[in-house]
Amino acid sequence: MALFSRGCKEMEKGEVLVKQIDTSNPSMTLSAKMIEKKSDSYVIELSWNIENQRFADILHLAGEIPLPPYLNRKAEDTDTERYQTVYAQHDGSVAAPTAGLHFTDALLQKLKKEGIHQAFVTLHVGAGTFKPVKSETLGDHEMHAEYIDVPSSLIQQLLDQSGKAIIPVGTTSFRTIETCYWMGVKATLDADASIQALEIKQWDVYTLPQDISVQTALQALLLWMQRQQTMRIVCKTQLLVTPAYTIRVADAIITNFHQPKSTLLLLIASFVGTQWKTIYQYALQHQFRFLSYGDGCLLWKRKEI
Repeated sequence: MALFSRGCKEMEKGEVLVKQIDTSNPSMTLSAKMIEKKSDSYVIELSWNIENQRFADILHLAGEIPLPPYLNRKAEDTDTERYQTVYAQHDGSVAAPTAGLHFTDALLQKLKKEGIHQAFVTLHVGAGTFKPVKSETLGDHEMHAEYIDVPSSLIQQLLDQSGKAIIPVGTTSFRTIETCYWMGVKATLDADASIQALEIKQWDVYTLPQDISVQTALQALLLWMQRQQTMRIVCKTQLLVTPAYTIRVADAIITNFHQPKSTLLLLIASFVGTQWKTIYQYALQHQFRFLSYGDGCLLWKRKEI
């Protein structure tokens, strides 16, 4: 959520910004102190003068809907409802998984009646999802990490869907289920690995063994969870999907249209190959809406030659 009228770029080291938490009580304030400016991030110290209040509570009191920066406008009252999926349940994400905005309760019910099974994960979309690729080569780009929260029931559902199409809604959902596969690959190689060791780093998927089946990997991950006596995997993924990536779990993806020079567009190229240019040219010629409040599309995985 947006909290202050000025952004981090405009702050000097040691500078403190103060915001009223409750306009009816001027003494209730939230302070932000600039501790350090890094190459692509900032260290900010936040403090508030209300006792027995979690930071999540302060966000709800003082924050605004965190619209993507490319919308170039302040949040409006309608955004409170519009910029949120109907199935959202937990705090933690700094942006909505916007492909899910196309789904209403009525549409979800209709899909159920058509025999289309649904599964849900908790996605804490990070600010890095808006980070463009600025380096000359992809090898110099640092992929952002995002937290995922996956129940064992979802992994079992993926196993049970053998032979049926698995279609994630949004790029973060896609990265999540693909991450589960690669965590399973790591669990296959080391059944006693720690959760930190199972986390997927930016280039892991291009150096790990490529011949382990989806069934084997997901079963290994379930066994790992059983040994750890946990029903959920909560960890970070830094999976970078490039056109060279071989998709393992997903058969298609429902997603919005993305901006140039983004890792999201690279991900789309992994699905459809060079045909992404034709698809995006068609979208531009027919004035499709791009980005968070834009139009959605269903893209099927290209057939391997």
